[in-house]
Amino acid sequence: MMTRKIASTQTFYNSSKGFGETSSPSFFSSMPGNGCPPAQLSDEDKDNLRFELAKMEEEIQTLRQVLLTKERSAADIRRQLGMGPLTSLKESLSKGWQDVQTSSPYLSASAVLDDINNSNVCVRTKEGLTHAGHVTSSALSNVGVVLTRRLAEMRALPLPSTPRTLSHTMSVPSMRHSSTFKSFEEMVGSVKRRR
Repeated sequence: MMTRKIASTQTFYNSSKGFGETSSPSFFSSMPGNGCPPAQLSDEDKDNLRFELAKMEEEIQTLRQVLLTKERSAADIRRQLGMGPLTSLKESLSKGWQDVQTSSPYLSASAVLDDINNSNVCVRTKEGLTHAGHVTSSALSNVGVVLTRRLAEMRALPLPSTPRTLSHTMSVPSMRHSSTFKSFEEMVGSVKRRR
């Protein structure tokens, strides 16, 4: 089973070679058929694997450079056509949105939402909320009018011209004989005695 898997992978690797490469010893042909771990590989096999790894890394670097060159060329062509980087993104999003709008789940959900929106319950709820909004707006407007009117009345009142002074109607000695002063004096005395 392991040998068959290695052979199919070897076939894929050889068929995917490009850029006029010739067939070279690969990891799969260098690996022992019994699936031995790398510790049991001979020195010659290890050298072949190192060489193959170096060659693959070089190919990867070459492919990266080719890809970078092609991306730059594509960007130049887009620039010459007047397409900025955001234009292609915008077109992609627009196309995606059109695909979503024409999809069957979107159309069925849209139909259900239209049915709900036109139902009696929804219409009555809208009407009730609209009425509540009008009533609330009217009440707040009336409160504002009343407050404005009251503040205007308060501004119209004259301010006292002279500061008011407290005048005593009783003299201090006669106040000491009043019932209020005596009850206050008794309270203070009882608090003082408790200490």
